[in-house]
Amino acid sequence: MNKSPLLIALALALSGCQTLTTVDSDAQAATQANKRLDGASPNDINNSLMVNAQYQHVEQSEDAPVFDDVWGRIRYQLSIDVPQNRPVVTERNYYARHQAYLDRISKRAEPYLHFIVEEVEKREMPIEIALLPIVESAFDPFGYSNRSASGIWQFMPATGERFDLKQNWWYDGRRDIVQSTRAALDYLSYLHKTLEGDWLNAIAAYNSGEGRLMRAIKKNRKKHLPTDFWSLDLPSETTAYVPKLLALADLLKRADEFNVKWKPVINAQVVEVVDVGTQIDLALAADMADMTLTELYRLNPGFNRWATDPNGPHFLLLPTDKAEQFSQKLAQTDVKDRLRWQQYTVARGDSLSVIAKKFTTSTSAIRSLNKLKSNTIRIGQQLLVPLTDGAINSEHLPKQMRLAANKATRTKLSHTVKSGDTLWDISREYDVTMDELASWNKLKKNSVLRLNQKLTVYKSASKPQATASTNRTITYKVRRGDSLARIASKFNLTVSEIIKWNNLAGQKYLQPGQKLKLKVDVRSS
Repeated sequence: MNKSPLLIALALALSGCQTLTTVDSDAQAATQANKRLDGASPNDINNSLMVNAQYQHVEQSEDAPVFDDVWGRIRYQLSIDVPQNRPVVTERNYYARHQAYLDRISKRAEPYLHFIVEEVEKREMPIEIALLPIVESAFDPFGYSNRSASGIWQFMPATGERFDLKQNWWYDGRRDIVQSTRAALDYLSYLHKTLEGDWLNAIAAYNSGEGRLMRAIKKNRKKHLPTDFWSLDLPSETTAYVPKLLALADLLKRADEFNVKWKPVINAQVVEVVDVGTQIDLALAADMADMTLTELYRLNPGFNRWATDPNGPHFLLLPTDKAEQFSQKLAQTDVKDRLRWQQYTVARGDSLSVIAKKFTTSTSAIRSLNKLKSNTIRIGQQLLVPLTDGAINSEHLPKQMRLAANKATRTKLSHTVKSGDTLWDISREYDVTMDELASWNKLKKNSVLRLNQKLTVYKSASKPQATASTNRTITYKVRRGDSLARIASKFNLTVSEIIKWNNLAGQKYLQPGQKLKLKVDVRSS
């Protein structure tokens, strides 16, 4: 698979999620050690991460079990001890009561989860980290917090910049699945090393900021108190954050005991990164890949507009079975034809910004398409101007594009508050935001709810969808002991089909690590 470059980047005392903590005046009283930490240079951080730089070469043991389901793969590797204390039990009981929420998680995670698990395993991090996007965003790549955190890993804008997650009119790397995952894992790896190898403290620091964790640790040391997560004085959101993750891990490990189901997510490579090389109209890209625009945006949620950023990144995440077809059509398409455009004659009063606003594009796109070296244009000059797609309408599109789309009809519902309910809990149950819930009910987001209190919820009406094909091409890596017959049986295929799809005629044996293309029914795999 062609992968975009690894982001080994810049993590300072900033949070990777929606509770970014600003360093307050108390930081001035920090020790010299803390000062060095807060002022860590990119080189310092890079050096501290070098211990993980070899992860790209780490291979799974060939003796490890082979799982059909990614959730099973995660379950097998769970390693962090889960205390059965009140915070964990409370969160676990909540999740256990909301099977529909867990079902939505599996559906949203399906395109991304295998990739994330692979990245976590390569770095030899606790597999529990792969569950963190559930806590952060419920695997919603278009989710925004009230503090402007974005993406499945909920990066704040400033934190994203420090990790080289590009953010502009065209593109937001915080929502890019590949880029944000590697940035998040870089940050967590750095936090783990910085916080003396304590993973719970590293995860807590991801939520509240490493400066906050360091001050809490320093405070406890002065009092000769333990410095583990459970002993630290941390914000209430953080004290609930880590238990949420541990509760999910415990619920996954003991699903049968708590009578919950984790809908299977096929344990195979189902997507790959394709290098496009230039800016491309996303509607055209979807057509080349024989996908709907909605499907393309779901895999590539980092794009804000109708086309990719003219200055890159020039990568698209595509289904494995679509990548080859797309690449072939792309090679046959001239660079200038990868955007829809029209000819425009510069008139008096025009500037590139005026023209860009008129055609809902950017000055950089016009400059790129016309190979202009500056913003200077003259009256009568002929320009090629990119065209947008005014018909775009999808629930999976970014906020900016959804605003222009047809407004979805909403159904008014009433929710009766149960014991332990919070606005966060209810927002997850109905798949709405806390801001919306608070606004509909004239509440503050930190309001304490009353038992049996009635809350108004507006739920988007579900639209009928065409039945999607469940046949999918996957990449399967041969394990020690595998045979064509064993693989065929596992995926409900025939040996002759596998031989045909992979040109294996005459090949007597399979080699461990060999990759096979398989066309499987994801419902039965």
